[in-house]
Amino acid sequence: MNDLPETRSPAARTADVPEPREPESESVSPPVGRTSRGWRPLLLRLHFYAGVLVAPFLAIAALTGLAYTLTPQLDRLVYADELYVDEVGTMPRPLAEQISAALAAHPEGTFASVLTGDAPDRTTRVVLSVPELGDRQRTVYVDPYTGRVQGVLTTWWGSTPLTTWLDDLHRNLHLGSFGRHYSETAASWLWIVALGGLVLWLARRRQALGVSRARRARGALLPDLTARGRRRTLGWHGSLGMWLLVGLLFLSATGLTWSRYAGENFSRVLDAADSHTPSLDTALPQATSTTTGGAGGAHQGHAVDGLAATDAGATDAGAVAASAAAPVDRVVAAARAAGLDGPIEVTPAGDAASAWSVAQTDGRWPVRFDQVAVNPVNGRVVNEVRWDDWPLLAQLSKLGVRAHMGELFGVANQILLAGLALGLLCMIVWGYRMWWQRRPTRADQAGIVGPLPARGAWRRLPKPALALLILITVAVGWALPALGVTLLAFLLLDLTAGLLQRRRRKLARGASA
Repeated sequence: MNDLPETRSPAARTADVPEPREPESESVSPPVGRTSRGWRPLLLRLHFYAGVLVAPFLAIAALTGLAYTLTPQLDRLVYADELYVDEVGTMPRPLAEQISAALAAHPEGTFASVLTGDAPDRTTRVVLSVPELGDRQRTVYVDPYTGRVQGVLTTWWGSTPLTTWLDDLHRNLHLGSFGRHYSETAASWLWIVALGGLVLWLARRRQALGVSRARRARGALLPDLTARGRRRTLGWHGSLGMWLLVGLLFLSATGLTWSRYAGENFSRVLDAADSHTPSLDTALPQATSTTTGGAGGAHQGHAVDGLAATDAGATDAGAVAASAAAPVDRVVAAARAAGLDGPIEVTPAGDAASAWSVAQTDGRWPVRFDQVAVNPVNGRVVNEVRWDDWPLLAQLSKLGVRAHMGELFGVANQILLAGLALGLLCMIVWGYRMWWQRRPTRADQAGIVGPLPARGAWRRLPKPALALLILITVAVGWALPALGVTLLAFLLLDLTAGLLQRRRRKLARGASA
């Protein structure tokens, strides 16, 4: 978090190896000359302020994210009756029968979709739309082997109530849209803190005199266990940061993609690059079309099959409404023939002029996200969107979100995320500890924490470099509004503190004159 010189008494540092001291406290003004040495003090001050002021947001994000990584195990523990069957059978019953059982048990809902289990011991999830639930759904869990309803939960995009609660806690602390500012601020600053710490740590390693390159590399990756005091804490802070760097950058980038303000800017980039997730066209071809084709013969974005003239009468709205679940098994059979294996979600047509949609829902690597639109009357595929045809940015975004949620690599993904969260918490604690270890210990200078890095480091920078830095800062602040607003707040806070300190010194000089 900070890389500042010692200010303790000599007696308190006898166990430490002597190291170069730099005039970086608030009481010492930097030289006015513009030299390249201004970069390190400027970065040091930025890293310090970000570490002290943003670290609480990062700590909350790490703690809530750590809790969220445990949701698969918590769901299994809390909702075992709903999610898992009592006994795995040999042959699942027709989906139409399972859906009918769910509707019979809960007639207040309208059939919205059905999701098959991702393992033989998982129940079928029949999702019902209930107007009074708002953006939530009523999910009925059915034993696919017996057709028995095992339970019902109020879900949000397929997530159980517990997972939804922990998700909201991580995203917005249950404070709605206002609370999302905390998580966006944390994600916006995480990469700044991580990269800034990397530069400061490597620069410190390079300053080691008489040390071979191999030993400097080991010193960057492994802490010096012989060190004591603040140097020991700094060693753990810096070396762990090296190991966590890639993971922290990943969490920052993926967290920003669905944040409130930076996420909107990212969406604009996808628009400009025509890289959004392709949508499945479920419009049925005209009844007069005589194009023929078998299931699985579709190409993305093009109708590959039509309704024969004899099918026109069968698409009458009254016939479709006779049984909401009747065509589901025909639709699933067509999707399976088209190559959609594994767990799937089947969504009925919104009207008689639309097809049913079937989408793969296997989010583990290698992912399966193919989709097809199926004519419910004749069971023919009329459109499809294949994962391999997604734009690269859309694929990377989808994979990043899945990995951020701990789903892409299963338990290994969860362990990795938990390690990142715990590591980040350790670094935050060590950062604050270093600040405390820098406190003055003399009786006439006792303090709770150490002094701040010296201000005015920007005066050391060459004018062209300073101008470029300002332009980059403005651009990044526009792309990441939470970063821009909080950085401006830091600058105003720092300016105010400097003016007050200058005024106190002036008053002190006047009183002593």
